[in-house]
Amino acid sequence: MSTILEKIAQIEAEMARTQKNKATAGHLGLLKARLAKLRRELITPKGGGGVAGDGFDVAKTGDARIGFVGFPSVGKSTLLSNLAGVYSEVADYEFTTLTTVPGCIKYKGAKIQLLDLPGIIEGAKDGKGRGRQVIAVARTCSLIFIVLDVLKPLVHKRLIEKELEGFGLRLNKQPPNIVFRKKDKGGINLQTMVTQTELDLDMVRTILSEYKIHNADITLRYDATADDLIDVVEGNRVYVPCIYLLNKIDQISVEELDIIYKIPHCVPISAHHKWNFDDLLEKMWEYLKLVRLYTKPKGQLPDYSSPVVLSSEHRSMEDFCNKLHRSIIKEFKYALVWGSSVKHQPQKVGKDHIVGDEDVVQIVKKI
Repeated sequence: MSTILEKIAQIEAEMARTQKNKATAGHLGLLKARLAKLRRELITPKGGGGVAGDGFDVAKTGDARIGFVGFPSVGKSTLLSNLAGVYSEVADYEFTTLTTVPGCIKYKGAKIQLLDLPGIIEGAKDGKGRGRQVIAVARTCSLIFIVLDVLKPLVHKRLIEKELEGFGLRLNKQPPNIVFRKKDKGGINLQTMVTQTELDLDMVRTILSEYKIHNADITLRYDATADDLIDVVEGNRVYVPCIYLLNKIDQISVEELDIIYKIPHCVPISAHHKWNFDDLLEKMWEYLKLVRLYTKPKGQLPDYSSPVVLSSEHRSMEDFCNKLHRSIIKEFKYALVWGSSVKHQPQKVGKDHIVGDEDVVQIVKKI
């Protein structure tokens, strides 16, 4: 393990030494690709699956999963205790929480699992302070809350982003719009839809040769960087929405609070005094992009008390049927839908119909 860390340190030192200009762009691209490969070896060692950390393997429950990530003593456990009513040990010293503490809240009819993760330290991506297990749990979350101390937010924000990005997590980003397809022969074929400022055929060849790929079709649909191409080739990146929670706002002035509100993806809160929790929950709902559906038995009123909750990626009628029970789709004839996703109220739809939030659905089975 130390040899991999030493190699990573050497490459990072060389990248810091190298001047950035057109002549060195290819060399820097090659170093970035080597760094990404070494990072992947750190995440998944060659000997197969590693041993799971004690208390880190929490079963996934509910409709969505949110992880609290942050440095020690920023108020993650206090926030979980006050949001979910779950006791997570709180004290004035660092590293009070040593394992993952799960909690659950119900918001707008959806059950949302909250995970209080142990504090991470600088160098977590390289395995320091159980950081790798913490970030591995963060990879399975549908949304990440990065909890920061409002008195020193920007330094911590940059450090945590660096740790998470080094582990293959991409925060508040979309997957790169790059088509990458391996083939058996024909060399590297590069197509660009727009003018590229960083990537050219030689640089793409250099990066791909590091992965021992010599035949591939690549289409760049926007002005891409070398990091974007490496992300696509690696294929193990996780794109997660993220909200920055600036905690302990009871220690700053109103003028400072006005400035903090302008930072994107940020919510200032006080976990101890329970300030601004409604704003936090509203933003959480917006970032989770969940869709609620109400069922309607034939001849009865819709059941508004317990909605069926789907994610925004999987919200066809087939997904809805599978969420209720696996056997329903075999007997599915058509469905009647009332709501924003149809023109007529009600409208007959098939299993490929994409539903909208708060639609009412009645399933008709084959006789």
